[in-house]
Amino acid sequence: MGDLNEIKSIEELRKAQAAAQAQGVSITNYEQWEEILQDLDTAGVQSTGSFAGDVQLHSQVMQQIELMVEQAQEAQKQQATQPKNDESEKLNNKTVQDHEQVVKANVANGVSSDILANYMKYYHLF
Repeated sequence: MGDLNEIKSIEELRKAQAAAQAQGVSITNYEQWEEILQDLDTAGVQSTGSFAGDVQLHSQVMQQIELMVEQAQEAQKQQATQPKNDESEKLNNKTVQDHEQVVKANVANGVSSDILANYMKYYHLF
């Protein structure tokens, strides 16, 4: 049946399973190990050669993938809220600018009214 501590690929696992079945037995956890080897191959990670090592490696790889997915989702959420923040910031800036314009207009109206009142007062004096 061969050494089960030297299986590095799905193909080697399938060959070992065929040899085991020819002897009337089966590799323990064959289906689970095959799925793990497929996941590791998809992730571009090399097998440790043993079932226990591959289970542990698979767990680590899956944790890293989950972490990357969470980070990507968080980045997407931040990008989604960024335009909203930009829009509210623009609105706040416009509100501040509008308020400044109102103050300037009131000051200008007050000054021009004062100038006109003084002009009329002095005009009548002459």
